[in-house]
Amino acid sequence: MKHYFFTGRFALLRVFVVFFLLLSFIVRCSLLIWDFRETDTGIIDLFRIFGTGLFFDLGTVSFFAVPYALYLILMPAKWTGSLPDRIMTYTGFGLGVLLLYFSFFAEFTFWDEFHRRFNFIAVDYLIYTYEVVKNINESYPIPVLICAMLILMASTLFTVYRFSVFHQVFLSADTLGKRGINGVPWLVLLLLFGIFVSNEDAEWSSNRYDNELSKAGIFSFFAAFRNNELSYPEFYRTLPEKQAFEEVANRYKDRDRITDAGSNPVCRYINRPDSAKAPLKPNVIFICVESLSARFLGSFGNRKNLTPNLDTLAAEGILFTNLYATGTRTVRGMEAITLSIPPTPGRSIVKRAHHTDMFTIGEVFRQQGYTRHFFYGGDGYFDNMNAFFSGNGFDIVDRGRGFLMGDGIRTNRTNINDEEVTFENAWGVCDEDIFRKVIRQADIQEAQGKPFFDFIMTTSNHKPYTYPEGKIDIPSGTGREGAVKYTDYAIGEFVREARKKPWFEHTVLVIMSDHCASSAGRWELDVDNYHIPALIYNLPGSTPARQSGLCSQIDLFPTLFGYLNWSYTSSFFGEDIHTVPSGQERAFVGNYRKLGLLKGDRIMVLGDRKTANFYRWDPHTDALLKQEPDPDFLLETISFYQVAESLYTGGKLDMKNQE
Repeated sequence: MKHYFFTGRFALLRVFVVFFLLLSFIVRCSLLIWDFRETDTGIIDLFRIFGTGLFFDLGTVSFFAVPYALYLILMPAKWTGSLPDRIMTYTGFGLGVLLLYFSFFAEFTFWDEFHRRFNFIAVDYLIYTYEVVKNINESYPIPVLICAMLILMASTLFTVYRFSVFHQVFLSADTLGKRGINGVPWLVLLLLFGIFVSNEDAEWSSNRYDNELSKAGIFSFFAAFRNNELSYPEFYRTLPEKQAFEEVANRYKDRDRITDAGSNPVCRYINRPDSAKAPLKPNVIFICVESLSARFLGSFGNRKNLTPNLDTLAAEGILFTNLYATGTRTVRGMEAITLSIPPTPGRSIVKRAHHTDMFTIGEVFRQQGYTRHFFYGGDGYFDNMNAFFSGNGFDIVDRGRGFLMGDGIRTNRTNINDEEVTFENAWGVCDEDIFRKVIRQADIQEAQGKPFFDFIMTTSNHKPYTYPEGKIDIPSGTGREGAVKYTDYAIGEFVREARKKPWFEHTVLVIMSDHCASSAGRWELDVDNYHIPALIYNLPGSTPARQSGLCSQIDLFPTLFGYLNWSYTSSFFGEDIHTVPSGQERAFVGNYRKLGLLKGDRIMVLGDRKTANFYRWDPHTDALLKQEPDPDFLLETISFYQVAESLYTGGKLDMKNQE
């Protein structure tokens, strides 16, 4: 057996396969130990994790094996061992080994950040190389990792050489038939995985960690690349369109006048809550805080004093205590906030093909006479933010890097210049710098005599967690808690400086997170990892209050518009939470594959294999307890998600379709 393994034209391929399986086994064991407490640790479960993992590893390595097998089969025997053959063999094997080591280290860094195998985020990272490479360089010892990979690659090549495997490959006189017999099994395996096996077939457990460990990282990456967009009708449960539209229209018709239920069941006219009072038109500054989970705030029970400024603002303003993010990424938060829509499967609308000239909160502000600006401390090319906001009428203020200035911006773009920057990392300038820019722009906008709406996206609360030294009592770059405390400090400084300005007395400050610091968890959707803070501060005529009604990001601005006593035509799924009847409160939560509807302690989760799971959520343990199906709840969940996707793909959320 040993003699056979190391001889013949296919000897090197067999070595590569074993090497691949060994590395994958090491990764799987390491990740299992990493999050051991989050997994089901029964012996049968462990066997299934590693058995399923081996199956997917063999399928993954077949994608490497087939090109080399075809080369071995088609290469004429007389050229075996020739100079071109040696160059191709050494180069191909060396690059393959280097790729495996790169994947080996990348798996650990990706798991450290997301507690998942490679997914659509990894695919996106290939596009935005500047931010990603710089972030990795600032977060990890890149020179050490590169040297380690090169040393390991050289050591592997030397070991294979010492075992005379290359020598055997170049001396082999295998016939065409024998080479074909060795190569055909790999081709069959590749076709099996390419046609019949999907990444979701690894998801056998109710424990998300077990499912992730059962997958193969490289296979997951290419599965995400192929399925970056998911067609709702193709992958999820559906209803007859008329029935779905009627179900959604019933949600709103008793409170608002639906303008065209047959075409757009959420298009309706919102009357002013108090017709006897004139609408208020203060400036509105919205701060979307990167990765700020509710659990970081003292207002939600944290005892580490990480957010003294936010806690003060919350105590003096209106704090939303039961509000949930719709997704797990910044672009999901932006989608929910600006479009007031449940999450659509696959990519966020911010990054999908049709993302301009849509009905957004910016349009409501425009109709009320406001100017609109989007502020970002990095280059807004990242995640398609500039194209989205500019394509929907916002002027852009960002840290443009010059060579990306022509990224399809329709409106005015103002750069954050070098002299305005005191600190900068991979993701952009520090939060203090972006807030100083906001104040300077607010002075300009105030002089124009029109109310303004500013949408600010912060960046400091993000790996590598670096910020200016000496601002807080936690050293820069030491972890998430320091970044949270610095972000809070920067917000406090911003409010103190803004109070000195004449425009502040008629400016409302709105603060909300884009998503939680981590969405990782063992359940299909970990509800607690969607709980985010939101507050409204300096609202004219208001008193401190806590809004405890269940709601989500899509409801914040419709609620603000209610406070401002505005009437407008809306195509928002979000609602003024004060108008929602008791018992009908709900929140939409999801990721790029799972779509959930939360009502009280009940949650329905739709999956992309036309699955629907109904759970009772335990807020104390965050556990999801499987329940018998609830037909009415299922009907409601399907209707909202189906209609949201239908309106988007059908262009019914475009400005041209609004009355």
